[in-house]
Amino acid sequence: MHGQELKAALLTVGSARLSGKDATPYISSSSAGPGAGGKGSVFFSSNGMRVRFSLSDTSPVEIVHDGEGSATLRFGEIVLQGRLDPVGLHCPDQAFITVSSGCIFHCHYCNVPRLPKRRKTIGEIHAMVDGIKDRIAAISITSGVYSDIHEEEQYVCEVVRDLSGFGLPIGVSIYPTEQTPGRLHELGVQEVKFNIECATPELFASLCPGHDRDLIIWVLKKSVELFGRGYVFSNVILGLGETDEEMEACIRDLTTMGVIPVIRPLNPIAGFAGSSRPSAERLLLVAGYHEKALQAAGLDPGNALTMCVRCRGCDLVPGEPL
Repeated sequence: MHGQELKAALLTVGSARLSGKDATPYISSSSAGPGAGGKGSVFFSSNGMRVRFSLSDTSPVEIVHDGEGSATLRFGEIVLQGRLDPVGLHCPDQAFITVSSGCIFHCHYCNVPRLPKRRKTIGEIHAMVDGIKDRIAAISITSGVYSDIHEEEQYVCEVVRDLSGFGLPIGVSIYPTEQTPGRLHELGVQEVKFNIECATPELFASLCPGHDRDLIIWVLKKSVELFGRGYVFSNVILGLGETDEEMEACIRDLTTMGVIPVIRPLNPIAGFAGSSRPSAERLLLVAGYHEKALQAAGLDPGNALTMCVRCRGCDLVPGEPL
């Protein structure tokens, strides 16, 4: 088992037991995204493949830290030599920062609304980036919604204005208003990610109460006009109840707009606790749709400067070196 098949199998598990020598410097914690509120995670790399694993005492995957980042992954009969990637903030090579923890929305697949609400100050965020600026290549900003989407946007813009002084590419992913693309573009942000999350309008209406999918679609189209084709992204969760045909259609709709979809395997938490992660076979099938759609639209994920597509730890990204 090699390449995409191996990564798909590992993503289907999604977790790992960590043993061996102390690996504290390589453990990342999250207040947003698929690992929010968990025990932390590690990024394992081997032969160009990077996989993010949530830490679990019961996972069938074991990562043995041999020291100084060198590690051995064991999964069934698979024994793979590799490394634990040092983390900037949240992920390797980047300062990926959550501005506001907690959220006023209650999407059924998300743990963030269950977390304590807290907002980082601009000074705190600046200090976080300043402390690792010599070992990162990008800054990525995401946020829950602390009180109101308009107020959140304004605050994130203030954060971006401060961080622009570091001279690094900045990517931003927040819940948008109609003005968000223009305001972020004026501030010099290079890439944006606005998430439609669900493959169909029906699933979105059921699982994301209070959200406006039509607004997000409009914002994505506007963002492509401003940032360019291939520099706008959107998360789509695989495993929420959509069919393969519905996921394929969603991918095609996004790529036709000039948006690169980020196909994120379901993490069975919150309202989906007890559900199964997508099978490796389904991940590979959808990756095939994804690759064809990107090629037809002339979009290359390899050009990504920031955020999830640059990291590649949580997803199968077409074209990644495996």
